[in-house]
Amino acid sequence: MNVLVIGSGGREHAIVWKLKQSPKVTKIYCAPGNAGIAEIAECVPIKAEDIYGMAQFAQTNSIDLTVVGSEAPLVKGIVDLFEERGLKIFGPSKAAAQVEGSKMFLKHFLRRNHIPTAHYATFNNTQLENAQQYVKNSKPPYVIKTDGLAAGKGVAICPTAEDAINVLKEYFQEKVFGDAGDNIVIEEFMEGEEASVFAMCDGEQYVLLASAQDHKRIGDGDTGKNTGGMGAYAPASVVTKEILTCVENEIIKPTLAGMKAEGYPYKGCLYVGLMITSDGPKVVEFNCRLGDPETQAVMPLIESDPFDLFYACAAGTVSSYPMKLKDSSAVCIVLASKGYPDAYVTGKAVSGLDDASVDAVVFHAGTKSVNGTTVTAGGRVFGVTSLGNGLKETIDQTYAAVKKISFEGMYYRNDIGKKGLR
Repeated sequence: MNVLVIGSGGREHAIVWKLKQSPKVTKIYCAPGNAGIAEIAECVPIKAEDIYGMAQFAQTNSIDLTVVGSEAPLVKGIVDLFEERGLKIFGPSKAAAQVEGSKMFLKHFLRRNHIPTAHYATFNNTQLENAQQYVKNSKPPYVIKTDGLAAGKGVAICPTAEDAINVLKEYFQEKVFGDAGDNIVIEEFMEGEEASVFAMCDGEQYVLLASAQDHKRIGDGDTGKNTGGMGAYAPASVVTKEILTCVENEIIKPTLAGMKAEGYPYKGCLYVGLMITSDGPKVVEFNCRLGDPETQAVMPLIESDPFDLFYACAAGTVSSYPMKLKDSSAVCIVLASKGYPDAYVTGKAVSGLDDASVDAVVFHAGTKSVNGTTVTAGGRVFGVTSLGNGLKETIDQTYAAVKKISFEGMYYRNDIGKKGLR
């Protein structure tokens, strides 16, 4: 089987790496890919958002299955285009991808279908005064989200009304997130612990990957700015069997039933971002694709055939897929460029990758090859992942591998996975 993976980050490297292990896969292409992916697949210079270029490539190269890693092409409608041309593709339709493409759409959907989430109100950029008044009449802290895609950074947690009002001005007047911030959601702040559950869906049925816990803030102890994710571990100890049963019955099943009833059955990965509150699990967010860096922790835990899993979601046969997961822990630690998530410098030469790869898998996120040397080319540069028999052992093993890698300005958190030891 010929497979095309769309995207260029650590998530896509992990997907390619896993698919490479399937005996059914003969050739893997990745568009556009990165320096690490190029070592195990053929990279194609097509931008992820060029959905027509992707469709043409898939037809010309007899692609049997396309796996979409990043959200932008899904929100743009790549699945609809591929399916119109009779091409098998993993991911939700343009209508279903609104669960990530529009925070307002998601909140209204959750409310209509009685799925537990935070109380909220929505505003557009002509309603700055209304939004400010809502903040003044509400209890802090406040959570303010851009309606549109903002690369995982369009969420502000504001401890005071003054902070919230400043954020509203940044979104509506300064347009720090462009059109993505023209509409916003203001939510109540939920107390609890965050975790992620991944449902691999075919429109009606689903199977679950290992749960995971991401670390969004840039600093140790969950301090500082939000990022795309500084590391993850799986499975998440906070997602007990009881919690998972609750998530399935109160969130996943009603979501799939509701989306089917409303005319846009959900296929692909439904990323369920959770807050485990004293009242039970509630939805923080849905994403329309696998998470990054969580994918780098959950992919290595799949023991059954990965190609069959992605294909079953695309073909509507998930109910017959024999999902099997390894009884292990996985930890992924992100190595970032100095300055991330703000301005950062690229082009720094990397050393130690071979040594680190002895006891871990090094997934490339923001890299390129220059005259045979791997150099940094993004804010998040690598995700270093290892498997172990217990979480503490796996954390130690992963940090030992991290310390073998070096590039100027390299930054990483020192507490990835430790909240799972509590």
